[in-house]
Amino acid sequence: MSNQRLIIGFHAVNARLWQNPASITELYVQEGRHDARMRDVLAKAEAENVRVVWADAARLDTLSKHGRHQGVVGFIDASKSHIDLDDVLDNLQEPPLLLVLDGITDPHNLGACLRVADAMGVHAVIAPKDKSAGLNATVSKVACGAAEVVPYITVTNLARTLRDLKQRGIWIVGTDMDGSSDLYHFQAPEAVAWVMGAEGSGMRRLTRELCDILVSIPMLGTVESLNVSVSAGMVLSETRRQRSV
Repeated sequence: MSNQRLIIGFHAVNARLWQNPASITELYVQEGRHDARMRDVLAKAEAENVRVVWADAARLDTLSKHGRHQGVVGFIDASKSHIDLDDVLDNLQEPPLLLVLDGITDPHNLGACLRVADAMGVHAVIAPKDKSAGLNATVSKVACGAAEVVPYITVTNLARTLRDLKQRGIWIVGTDMDGSSDLYHFQAPEAVAWVMGAEGSGMRRLTRELCDILVSIPMLGTVESLNVSVSAGMVLSETRRQRSV
């Protein structure tokens, strides 16, 4: 199956079982495991008519490509996970809060960003199809289930998507060390898409030019930059704080 994708570990598998069980094609579980976490997985899989295959540890290691599977490995039909950005935006009950990742190629960074996005109630994470990490088992594992619940939308033309967001009244706010405002003196717009570039290289030129404003994160210590997921957590948390005031 060309759209088949691997998920491993209890967080990722449980999230998929509860959010989109129809997308799971097979679930492999370790023989001899009868602890509470495994019983919960098996009970939910049975309730959702998900096919379960018992396997020994060696086979699970092979299936997971020696990832930390915790005794549970799943295969999903990724084509049943597709979510359209317009569908997300048209069904919101509050002003949009989006995270745009430009040039994030490390799956660990993507997984961490998805975890932060879930914690901060981000409505969708957007990334270009090229020069970006795709969803894979590593991303799902690092995201601790967030990859299965936060809409991750890849677009062919990021610049066009940003222009479309502007047409909807969503502000495009980029993060840059040379920003014209700093995070703690910036009043986030009601509808906002925060744009994060890769650590070091930052956003691509056209992405930067399409931002309505650039905002810096104050650095008070000796380090010159932050991991992208840490930066994302800071700007999203501050935005949520402002919305709660």
